[in-house]
Amino acid sequence: MEHVDVAVIGAGQSGLASAHHLLREGLTPVILEASDRATGSWSRYYDSLTLFSPARYSSLPGLPFGGDPDRYPHRDEVVAYLLRYAERLGADLRTGHRVTAVRTAGKGFELDFADGRTLGADAVVTATGGFGRPNRPALPGLDSFTGTVTHVSEYRTPAPFAGQRVVVVGAGNSAVQVAVELAGAARVSLASRAPVRWFPQRPFGRDLHFWLAVTGVDAAPLGRFQRHPATMAVIDDGRYRAALAVGRPDRRPLFARIDGPAVTWADGVTEEVDAIILATGYRPDLGYLTALGALDLAGGPRHRGGASLAHPRLAHVGLEWQRSLSSASLRGVGRDARRVAGRLARELRRP
Repeated sequence: MEHVDVAVIGAGQSGLASAHHLLREGLTPVILEASDRATGSWSRYYDSLTLFSPARYSSLPGLPFGGDPDRYPHRDEVVAYLLRYAERLGADLRTGHRVTAVRTAGKGFELDFADGRTLGADAVVTATGGFGRPNRPALPGLDSFTGTVTHVSEYRTPAPFAGQRVVVVGAGNSAVQVAVELAGAARVSLASRAPVRWFPQRPFGRDLHFWLAVTGVDAAPLGRFQRHPATMAVIDDGRYRAALAVGRPDRRPLFARIDGPAVTWADGVTEEVDAIILATGYRPDLGYLTALGALDLAGGPRHRGGASLAHPRLAHVGLEWQRSLSSASLRGVGRDARRVAGRLARELRRP
């Protein structure tokens, strides 16, 4: 059986940044990617997605994003950047390798793949991030809904919803962005348990990320205080708040229940709806670690700052609030990857 230094599971931003720092530590990582290219989830996001962070704050370690540093890159620019990064990285990248299980073998691990192959590794970094498993909450009556139920991870453009009555569930950035875009082609309501919270994209004339960087808030080790996924404030340059203010879309408290094709709102009004889009976040997709006892009851990793609490040679990169506000972002994942790579290198060099 082939044996490697470090198996990095996932070739998105987290896996690429991890491999970069593992190489700098003198280790030889092998990046294992289930899909056919190193773009993580980016190529599957909706077509109109644009970063909230300027290009100057959207780079992985060792390669600037390029172009106008103050522009807000489009999804396709991020995809192209990741492919360019992977090509220049010089690491052993293996696409079409879906990991189905990881188990201990001596001090290290054995990894099973969907096609029956097996790989040995001294250490493992999970870099499939915190966005692999769409969160579909148990909303009252949702299972009985006779219309279309879609998670925002499956949404691409407004075209399939043209002329329909649509409810977007959520109050975060994706929920607001998708609801506003859809409102140009459909009759849309944004429904959530709590009101939308707003944060200006350019406070005091400078981009938000400038202030996060100069104050140190972006990299501050606050992850241990963030116990549960939180709805972040919607970063807005004024367009989205103005759209909701004029009812395109309108914003409502979450419906009380669903019966067949109809939703009943909190005020008792019932109406038929064609489609419900759940912009309700994601959870880590780490089922392949089940045999290690490395997951909590909710399926999330048991870790401290990315270091697994189950095994000293297992680590995680790219989790939401792994260590800081920016842990799951292009601008912040490199910091966590550097710490994880250094820790694993020290562990592997122990007698």
